[in-house]
Amino acid sequence: MAFNHLPAGVHDALVPLSVTPVTDSVPMAKNHRPDRSPAEPGSRPEPGMLLDRLAAGPSRAARITHTEHLPPRAGRHAVWPDRIRPEVLAAVRAAGIEHPWAHQARVAEHALDGDSVVVATGTASGKSLAYLVPVLSALVDGSEAPNGRGATTLYLAPTKALAADQCRSVKELSQPLGTSVRAAVYDGDTPFEEREWIRQYGTYVLTNPDMLHRGILPSHPRWSSFLKALKYVVIDECHTYRGVFGSHVAQVLRRLRRLCARYGASPVFLLASATAAEPSVAARRLTGLPVIEVADDASPRGELVFALWEPPLTELEGEKGAPVRRTATAEAADLLTDLTVQGMRSITFVRSRRGAELISVIAQERLAEVDRSLAGRVAAYRGGYLPEERRALERALHSGDLLGLAATNALELGLDISGLDAVVIAGYPGTRASLWQQAGRAGRAGQGALAVLVARDDPLDTFLVHHPEALFDQPVESTVLDPDNPYVLAPHLCAAAAELPLTEEDLKLFGPACEELLPQLEAAKLLRRRTRAWHWTRRERAADLTDIRGEGGRPVQVVEEGTGRLLGTVDAGAAHTAVHEGAVHLHQGRTYLVRSLDLEDSVALVEQATPAYSTVARDTTAISVLETDIEVPWGDGRLCYGSVEVTNQVVSFLRRRLITGEVLGETKLDLPPRTLRTRAVWWTVTEDQLDAARINPEILGGALHAAEHASIGMLPLFATCDRWDIGGVSVPLHPDTLLPTVFVYDGHPGGAGFAERAFHTARDWLTATREAIASCECDAGCPSCIQSPKCGNGNDPLHKRGAVRLLTVLLRGAAEAGPAQQAG
Repeated sequence: MAFNHLPAGVHDALVPLSVTPVTDSVPMAKNHRPDRSPAEPGSRPEPGMLLDRLAAGPSRAARITHTEHLPPRAGRHAVWPDRIRPEVLAAVRAAGIEHPWAHQARVAEHALDGDSVVVATGTASGKSLAYLVPVLSALVDGSEAPNGRGATTLYLAPTKALAADQCRSVKELSQPLGTSVRAAVYDGDTPFEEREWIRQYGTYVLTNPDMLHRGILPSHPRWSSFLKALKYVVIDECHTYRGVFGSHVAQVLRRLRRLCARYGASPVFLLASATAAEPSVAARRLTGLPVIEVADDASPRGELVFALWEPPLTELEGEKGAPVRRTATAEAADLLTDLTVQGMRSITFVRSRRGAELISVIAQERLAEVDRSLAGRVAAYRGGYLPEERRALERALHSGDLLGLAATNALELGLDISGLDAVVIAGYPGTRASLWQQAGRAGRAGQGALAVLVARDDPLDTFLVHHPEALFDQPVESTVLDPDNPYVLAPHLCAAAAELPLTEEDLKLFGPACEELLPQLEAAKLLRRRTRAWHWTRRERAADLTDIRGEGGRPVQVVEEGTGRLLGTVDAGAAHTAVHEGAVHLHQGRTYLVRSLDLEDSVALVEQATPAYSTVARDTTAISVLETDIEVPWGDGRLCYGSVEVTNQVVSFLRRRLITGEVLGETKLDLPPRTLRTRAVWWTVTEDQLDAARINPEILGGALHAAEHASIGMLPLFATCDRWDIGGVSVPLHPDTLLPTVFVYDGHPGGAGFAERAFHTARDWLTATREAIASCECDAGCPSCIQSPKCGNGNDPLHKRGAVRLLTVLLRGAAEAGPAQQAG
């Protein structure tokens, strides 16, 4: 039997300045409800005082395992380059900015020189102004051209919310410049009647990579005047373009550069990120161009107090009698409630859409008990909402009508939400880059701010709140992307050929892997070579060959059965687990039950209900080895990396009681299997190693399964991934290796670089895994060490002590191997 752990959708290093360790044990506790009374209007406590208030009450202070204090920092001014148009400088001064920070002036200078540049400074450091000033200056220059459109700019954001927010900012800043700057958002929400005006007259067009891929590039003749005049391409929050998504975006940008060259343009790329490691390297890989780095942050910063918070144990028992901590969801809802009662503006970041909805509902109910008017000042924000719902929430947040928001990472990126007092992060978001992005949403007006990371009952979260050095002593992760991934490159070669016949000269732009792929595309009758160019042969759109976000096809529409009203959408890759028949679906504080899921028509019918439970899908997974690329001996065992095929099927779902997580029952499902060809790292052990580890056949499956779960939980510390981006399978006797084997694989077609990183850091990664299991205080395993929140086998079997002994023997073999055999 194989035990599996599936990815979702199978589908300035900081020096700690003070440490506040907590040595008291956390007592068994029921849900704690501190005394709450509305705060005095306009009161704004210092971050440390605000944390003290949140920690007030029995057992609460013991939940803080560490407090990090980042001191305030003074700013350094400079002067704008003298080549900036005086009208633009006047508009900037009218906005209250007399002098730029030193890094802003440097970025503007490089942009004016025609150098592509990446600005990698902290949140709220004025990155937008750094690239906007040279861009606006170019647009004003262009407005004096005979046709009135002598220069254009294309702005790319990873989310619609960020593009809309930036459009507001551009319009406000450029208002004194009149019609020389015509800014507009062009995305899937743009009304049809506005699109032609934007194509013909827009000079600053804000969009996203998806619209560039599917809408703009395939229709480039209609965009010819815009592309011919393209002076700058702005890529905001460029660190988000990593993994498979980033690899797709890299190829989309190469297609853009190719078309621009056809129209006689060679745009300068201006990139921005608050959390990028080796930013110039990552930017060059993304754009295919040399990029200058500006990373010396000269902006001032308010004090940031960052607390690590571990929920208490409860009196409940989980699977196999394991002790259960209070959920991060319930704990974060309490903190959001307390902050709102005190009149503090805050965002609670949640990892899932369902979690965002649940936290807002709990907070609204508890706020209504204090003051009914407060309940309406908290809401949820997540992907899948209708455009008008998202815009209304964004306006309410900007205006201050909303005090608190429970949001997914859709609000993590760059939105200029000034004046937030606190950020609560419900569960480690997967990378240090995301952690600092989310924490940086508070204090953006220069005031002090509080950030609280609430740990989930999960191996990595538990490890981090007790090992703060892993967060605060380490830089953000490197951006991993592979534009040469054949699963990524092939559809973009087809799309490029459909846009303009693909010549041999073009192949240099797309990379060396083209030579091997083109014959395969010809054999598949996707491309045909005529004389010196390859042509797209099909009637359908080549851009539809791939979904650059890897969401697996057409989104599933969620429709209210009784009224036919469209509530929102769910990504196709998540449909089997999120909107299967019987699933609980939350939307804008209302609860619905899924009555049916039609995969052929991509529709889930729901009806409003009030179940006292949530649902969690369960699945089974099989894995086969297609090709072993690298194999190194670890003693008698082997560490390997290569290509695999994964077959997954959702087979049932659990009903869990709200707040406590108690399992109420399981229901079978009949859904089709799905296959995935991807990359994996795996390790094997021999009979002699099992004997040395005192592992008999009765506990072998549980020991392997426990080691697999814990290793997946720890991998995000070593690779730029989220545990939901990776999957795993453990098998007591795998048919391809003929040995007990544990696999960890990338949950994206063709791989995403995570398993490769795991292979090259395997010794450190598995050592940390062993430590995380061994140091956990539970007896037989719990969610803090070896139990997984998404195990397809119900966390059965698991053997904690066996996993520790197994990893000890495996790592002993690694230590005995020569340096060349330790996989880096």
